[in-house]
Amino acid sequence: MRFISVFAVPFMIGGIIVFGLIKRVKVYDCFLEGAKDGLCSAINILPPLVGLMVAISMLRASGIIELISRILAPLLKVLFLPAEVLPLAILRPVSGSGSMAIITDIFKNCGPDSFAGRVASVMAGSTETTFYTLAVYFGAVNIKNTRHTLKSALLGDLTGIIMSIVVCRLLF
Repeated sequence: MRFISVFAVPFMIGGIIVFGLIKRVKVYDCFLEGAKDGLCSAINILPPLVGLMVAISMLRASGIIELISRILAPLLKVLFLPAEVLPLAILRPVSGSGSMAIITDIFKNCGPDSFAGRVASVMAGSTETTFYTLAVYFGAVNIKNTRHTLKSALLGDLTGIIMSIVVCRLLF
């Protein structure tokens, strides 16, 4: 298996080059055109990503996430959501690295085997960094109108959050 994993990528690249030569395709010219398109896509993605990173930094630095957690603490008890996990639920659709920092804090303060740690783990695995994903993929192809995508994706995230609580409550 190790042999296969070491040679899989070089074999695939070599196979593509050989196939292109057999079909009499100008492989190097096609490669340069693809690299040029990739660079254009990267340039198109940059503005939404910069805006997203600034928004994430502002949210974390302002302390608004912690404020929302304190305000909603009584409601969270009724919903069986540990107050420590609410910042994760808020930030997960926005930032993967920010949510990983919150998970690390939950693990340090509550422990990975605590109810909060388990909910955070399941939540991280069952939700997506929706805004980041939309910024990257829609930005790459210059789609400005997301139509129903954002609503559907956020509904999926909410479902993941709710089911994280339900599954952890039932199984642990």
